[in-house]
Amino acid sequence: MSVYLSDVVSGSAVGLRGRLWRLSASELRAAAIEASSEILRLEAVRVAVVDELSLRPDDQVIASRGVGCWLAANTMLQVRDGKKIAALGAALRPFPAVAARFDVGDCSFDHAVLIVAFCESPPKGMPEEALPRCIDLLLAAASGVEATTTKVRNVIATLERIFESDEIPPAEDVDRNELRIASTLNGRVVVRGDFDALTGEMLLSALSNLTMPNPAPDGTPDSRSAAKRTADGFTELIRRYLDCAKTGTDGGQRPHVNVHINARDLAEHRDCAATPAASGDGVAVSDLDVGHMPWLGPLSVSQTRLLGCDCFLSTVLLDDHGAPLDAKPGKRLVSAEQRVALIARDKGCAFPGCTCVPAWTDAHHIRHWANGGPTVMNNLVLLCRSHHRLMHRKSGFVGKWVIRIGVDNKPWFIPPPSIDPGQHPRPANTTFKT
Repeated sequence: MSVYLSDVVSGSAVGLRGRLWRLSASELRAAAIEASSEILRLEAVRVAVVDELSLRPDDQVIASRGVGCWLAANTMLQVRDGKKIAALGAALRPFPAVAARFDVGDCSFDHAVLIVAFCESPPKGMPEEALPRCIDLLLAAASGVEATTTKVRNVIATLERIFESDEIPPAEDVDRNELRIASTLNGRVVVRGDFDALTGEMLLSALSNLTMPNPAPDGTPDSRSAAKRTADGFTELIRRYLDCAKTGTDGGQRPHVNVHINARDLAEHRDCAATPAASGDGVAVSDLDVGHMPWLGPLSVSQTRLLGCDCFLSTVLLDDHGAPLDAKPGKRLVSAEQRVALIARDKGCAFPGCTCVPAWTDAHHIRHWANGGPTVMNNLVLLCRSHHRLMHRKSGFVGKWVIRIGVDNKPWFIPPPSIDPGQHPRPANTTFKT
């Protein structure tokens, strides 16, 4: 990294914008990555310092009713954020493996909070000796640039599945649901809610097609913010309900809740459910399935079985790799059955690093229909509109990504030389969603 680039990361941002034009695009990317690493490093430093101060409080800290409140009073942090920092420092003490990974900047603040929360309140059926192995699995999911909150939550849900008990997970506890609606002095209404995952999934599914950007007739992009589109969609949802519940469609289907799970794990009897494969490393998480919702991710098997008592079951045949087998080839437009199978395989936009949900994706022909590409599973992949345009060579983009269906019958993405000179294939972005 050049001397000037080092100054960008370590110096002040005052007047920086007027000097950034001197940097190339690769230097700007390097500066952004380096700055992000510095933020993680300083976050860990702050947690450690605040935790030590909580163990040896002086008069100022005591007078502030705790180190979290003191930190908020002397910085631009809110009280709740100061308390979260102090709470994480205390929670990391009994779990040195998590603290070590957090301290070196290989685990974000939010992911560390999720992991220690699991460690403090593990499933009731989990033996104490299993905790170190569980921590290793959680840290593996939380480490590296591919780590996502959904990926960590999926591992937590799978561990809860392995050590299944009668305890209701917080994400499914309907007794915690709250919705507050209050009028303000200027005559407006404030809505604030906290719902379980299934209720949230129903709400997001119902709002999906009502909140997408709508360009103007002349092609001008929708100028509304995401919050404004959500508010408009919520208003329209209420209007349609009052007008005899006219629901519209969502990704070619009427809004509904989709839950994906293997049939053997949906089985009511424990001896019919999937069991972990024997290995020297202990539990093989990939051998167990949990329910998966396209919007909010993991759902416990017990809740999935409950939904299975009163639902419409769609069957998608899978091969040994978990990829859907094909049906009904020969049509240009993707059928409803094929779209269900694509969602089961890709879980949303399959492009590496994308988190777009299935409802906002298109079915892309890997070999274009105009070039003789058939409408079959091994020639289709779900892509969001942005990555769909990219695959059709977005104007100004140097190079082109290539998609290939691998031996596992799942899509793999080969980047252009401008991104990866070696053009190493990258798996579809489904690891954090399954």
